Amino acid sequence: MKKLLTKHLSSLKTTPKTMILLYSIIYFIWGLVMNRFGIEMEIARFTYWWQVISCYILYMVPISILLKNYSFFEQYSYGLVAMGILEFLGYWLQTSYVYPNNILDDIFSPQNFSLGMALFFALYFPAGNWLVQKTHDLIFSKKETTS
Repeated sequence: MKKLLTKHLSSLKTTPKTMILLYSIIYFIWGLVMNRFGIEMEIARFTYWWQVISCYILYMVPISILLKNYSFFEQYSYGLVAMGILEFLGYWLQTSYVYPNNILDDIFSPQNFSLGMALFFALYFPAGNWLVQKTHDLIFSKKETTS
């Protein structure tokens, strides 16, 4: 167990600070946009705006970094577990609010709402890792070659 934890912690420590900064910026904007979308469409929202920081930056960024070297399907599978826990806790602790009779309830039923949200948001890990890597390469690879 100690060896496994050490391996994962070293993965976090060896990630360039520029990449961690990009993860934080991209995920923060992504979280604000998705929270606003959930409010405008009356699907779901965070109880407090700052939950974007705790969920997207403090929870999802480290998990994304830990998963970044895995295949798409492994990232999605592990992400599904991570998002299932987050969705469950958010609704159980009432730190997330689901609008009654929202469009997803109408399509999938209220009983499937959390599952649907977890299935959707698990895509954030492979998609976020791809986006951050492409953005990092675009911004920092050119600077390194010109130096």
